[in-house]
Amino acid sequence: MNPLRSPRHLLVLFLTLTLLPAAALVWAGWLLIEKDKDQEYQSLQKHQNEVADLIEAALHQGIVTTGQRLVDSGAWKDIAVDGAFIVAINSQGFQTIPPTKLLYYPVQPQLTEATDEMPNSNEKIPLLPRSQDRAIRAAADVRLAMTLRLTGQLAAALDVYADLAKLEDVQVVGNPADLVARYARCTILASLSRHTQLRHEAEALLADLRAGRWQLDRGNYGAFTYDIPSWLGRDPPPDAEKEKIAQEVYSVWERWQDSRESLNFSGSKSNRSGNQSMTLVWTGTSDRLTVLVAGPQYIQNAWLSGVTPLLKDSGMSLVLQDESGRAVFDNPINGPATERPSTMTHLPWTLQVGRVSPIESRFSTVYRNNLYIAGLALLLAVIAAGAYFVGRSVTRELAVARLQADFVAAVSHEFRTPLTLLRQVTELLNDDRKTDPSRLKSYYQAQIRATERLQRLIESLLDFGKMEAGAKSYRMQRLEVSNWARSVIEEFRAGGPGSCQIQFQTHCDNGSLAAVHADPDALAHALRNLIDNAIKYSPDCRQVWVDLRRSGNRLAISVRDQGLGIPPNERKQIFHKFVRGAAAKTNGIKGTGIGLAMVQQIVEAHGGDIQLESQPGQGSTFTILLPESRS
Repeated sequence: MNPLRSPRHLLVLFLTLTLLPAAALVWAGWLLIEKDKDQEYQSLQKHQNEVADLIEAALHQGIVTTGQRLVDSGAWKDIAVDGAFIVAINSQGFQTIPPTKLLYYPVQPQLTEATDEMPNSNEKIPLLPRSQDRAIRAAADVRLAMTLRLTGQLAAALDVYADLAKLEDVQVVGNPADLVARYARCTILASLSRHTQLRHEAEALLADLRAGRWQLDRGNYGAFTYDIPSWLGRDPPPDAEKEKIAQEVYSVWERWQDSRESLNFSGSKSNRSGNQSMTLVWTGTSDRLTVLVAGPQYIQNAWLSGVTPLLKDSGMSLVLQDESGRAVFDNPINGPATERPSTMTHLPWTLQVGRVSPIESRFSTVYRNNLYIAGLALLLAVIAAGAYFVGRSVTRELAVARLQADFVAAVSHEFRTPLTLLRQVTELLNDDRKTDPSRLKSYYQAQIRATERLQRLIESLLDFGKMEAGAKSYRMQRLEVSNWARSVIEEFRAGGPGSCQIQFQTHCDNGSLAAVHADPDALAHALRNLIDNAIKYSPDCRQVWVDLRRSGNRLAISVRDQGLGIPPNERKQIFHKFVRGAAAKTNGIKGTGIGLAMVQQIVEAHGGDIQLESQPGQGSTFTILLPESRS
């Protein structure tokens, strides 16, 4: 393989050997950063668990203390604050502090009971005087109303029940007399199909039942509300909050009834009554059960007040969830939370403890991670920059080496042709053979042409070397371009064999051309190179145009051909030394690759520019622009 050709595999190998260690270094650094983050995260999680332990202990202590205080009836008023209330139940009845009306109670209190016996249906209705004793009046009214109902006098029975409904704090057949009377009226109105009055009285009865007007146990409350939907002709909307509270208190009472012999009956639970959360804490002895029913405000003021400073200092947030999974106390948590279910903590809620803001590394960790990242970035930048410049340098060196090899080959070929001709002519003359004098003259002319060609090549190489070294000197003088151009063209036409077949056209407007300040020989060298290229790269068109014109305050010398043209991607490169276009190599056109580079340096040394216009297959136009001479 030619080592001067583009060794892409070497570049790939170089990049691989460079990038693999860099990638390994980045990977190791990234693992180190991630490990540091994991350690920091574990540290924060440990701290979060510690805070959760402290919160759990504080809440547990608060609830235990509240349960212990429930045993002392003297502390009830101090406990039942912030919307909370206490239900104390014993064998004689119950008490609520502060007075609170539930839908129903575990036990029903005993009122003054009417003891008069009911008459048989065959007995005559006695005429009793109106007694001032409410119990006696209630018993008489019940007896009279029942008798009237049995005898079919329903309208009269309604009036008696209306009178009985005015007697409060009296109990008949185990229930408040006014409740029994109002329920009986609804029953009679239903049998009489007096629907409008029935709905009115049924709605009023339901409203008073839900308002807790009568202290009923669960069974009686259910019995007195059972027929109301049929009386109303619809299912009334439930009072979920009150029903849930009464149900939970009743459930605790049932558990207490089953555990009366237990020396320590206590506990807590949290649930939801409607849209309101509800927490129950209870303590029971052998003769009394005390239940605290608390809402969110009580929880926050009584049990969370000692936890709030801890949350603030630790930057943590707390969420309490009841048995239904809904929040009792809710603060926003960012990131993963530590969860403690109620089955683990024996608290009435599920605890969730997390951070108020997203987890952030501490200052030392942030500084360390930033330092790692900055170091990795700097190292990668150095490696990338080094790889880029090394690869670029290698590529350029290889390109220069290829160009130099092409240049050596081209120069060798250029030298071989005149040297071969000189050798052949010399051998003919050395043979001492008699030769026609006319043929001798042609031999000598061939030698002269070969010698001149060698001289031009050598001088071009020497001049190019001086230009590259910056040692080229120019003899500047005022130059009349029109006459100078004609002389250069005539000299070129009088050159080597075959040049006479080339036709030149010049377009000079003597009236508009001005002189330039230039070195005639150097500028002639540049023009000859452009004409020589135009001829070499126009194999099918034997005509070249040389135009002289004025362009602003500059003189334009254009050399135009109709040859192969130059592709756009080669137009800048062909002015570089040793560079030859693809067309030259494809068509076997001779050249050294320094002609256009020399033209550009000569023109720039004269303070001018060179421009190129070309289309592949349509020819090229090279234009030298020189500033006009002011003197």
